[in-house]
Order: sequence, then structure tokens, then C-alpha cells
Amino acid sequence: MKDRPLIVIKYGGNAMTDERLRKEVLKNIIYLKGKGYDVVISHGGGPYIKKVLDDANVESEFIDGQRKTTPEAFKYIEMVLKGQVNSDLVKELNLLGNKAVGLSGRDGQTVIAAKRIHKRFVDGIEEFIDLGRVGKVVEVNRALIDLLLDGDFIPVIACIAADKNGTGYNINGDTFSGTLAGALKADQFVILTDVDGLLKNKDDPASVIRNLTLSEIQTLKDEGIIQGGMIPKIEACENAVNSGARSAKIINGTKPEQLLSILDDRHGSSITK
Repeated sequence: MKDRPLIVIKYGGNAMTDERLRKEVLKNIIYLKGKGYDVVISHGGGPYIKKVLDDANVESEFIDGQRKTTPEAFKYIEMVLKGQVNSDLVKELNLLGNKAVGLSGRDGQTVIAAKRIHKRFVDGIEEFIDLGRVGKVVEVNRALIDLLLDGDFIPVIACIAADKNGTGYNINGDTFSGTLAGALKADQFVILTDVDGLLKNKDDPASVIRNLTLSEIQTLKDEGIIQGGMIPKIEACENAVNSGARSAKIINGTKPEQLLSILDDRHGSSITK
């Protein structure tokens, strides 16, 4: 392996669906690579999945913010993530002058998944809910990714994986990316979202918490500062740092220039041990 710092970027949100923003984000990723960083891009594609399921008249039920995935829905989800979103990102990176390779967790058995059972409490009673073909990461094999990085490629990885019997699963993009970043011992795990980071006051865009440690996360949850869609993002950062990444950062992907300063504290929220 070449001895270059590694950045794992979880790509999604408006930074992916807006064509102009997407091009700027990808240009800045290539800039980072030109500055001596290895880069791995991990992605989901919620808006694209919604459109293809709507077009196919496939029902898509959400339970506690998570998409229940039937075998029929999974077929379309895998098709759009690998056949459209992943392929388009690879095409654009290549057109911008880099060598990108598209894959999912299935390829080379890079990610081994298992079925995920959702647990929740209703009136103090614990319930277990079958979400269908929704999975969790149980193992990461970095051999294929290392091979691509050594060849100076940018791996672009869709959050789909299979279990040891070959059954495919859709995995939450934040969870998938954070686990990947930890397994790869990334120097920096970066989540692109639609806000400037974790806000102390959700109604005040200037109240970004620039630095927090793992020990502070539960208190911020208890105080209601970490809430809603920020919960899985913070948990993905927590998982990444706990499992081997040096640090994690949440930045605003709709402001692509923030990518160029991810290794300092000018933008976003950094999470460390």
C-alpha cells in the first residue's frame, strides 16, 4: 500500500441531486486527490430510489425513518444505486480527468451484510420489526479497495451488500459509510449533508459546534441537540472513530468549498475520541 492519508466521503443529499453542485463537489474531491490524499466515495441515493419506486408503482413504507424493503423494492433499489447513481458518478469523475471505479459492497465480497431487525419501544414495550431486505454491515474486506487505491483509482461504492448466502440488502448510507471508514482506518471520515454541521440551536445556522468528543455525544442527545436526521449521521461518525478512523466531520455539501478545508476547523463539526 502507498502511504497516503485516506479520506472516506459519504456523498448524498442536495449535493448529489443538483447537477451544478455535484460537479463542484467532484472537482473538489479531485483537487484533494491531487494534493496527495487517497479518496474513497461511499453513497446512497434516496431521492433517486423514491423516483424509481414511484415510477414502478412499488409501495415504499417508512418505519421510524427507515425504508421497509421488499424483495421487489430491493431489485429496483439495487438497479438505481448501481446502474444509475454509481455509474453517473464514475462517468463524471472520469470526464474530470480521474480514474474512478464503481462497485458496491457485493463486489469482491468487500462488505458482508446480515439482516437487520429494527427495535423500538412503544408504551414502554419493546417491539421487533422486520424491515425486509434492510441490512447491517458485519464484515469489511478491504483487499479490493486497497488494490484500487494502489492503482491510483477512486473507488465509488454503493451501499448495497450481500450476506454469506448471496442475499442482497439495502444498508443505510450513513451506517455503511461510517463502518467502511472505520475498517479502512481513514484519516478523515466526511459526511456531506445539507447543513453546516451539528447546530447547538437548530434555528441558528451560526451555532455550529465545531469540535466534540465521543464522550459528549450522549449528553447532546439527552439535551435534544442531536435529533432527527442528525442522529444517524452522528452515530455513523461515532462508529467510524470507535472502529479505527482518526476523526470524522460533518460538513455542508451544498457549499462545496467546505471540502477544501476539511482538515482544519473552519467549517463543519469534527468528532474525535
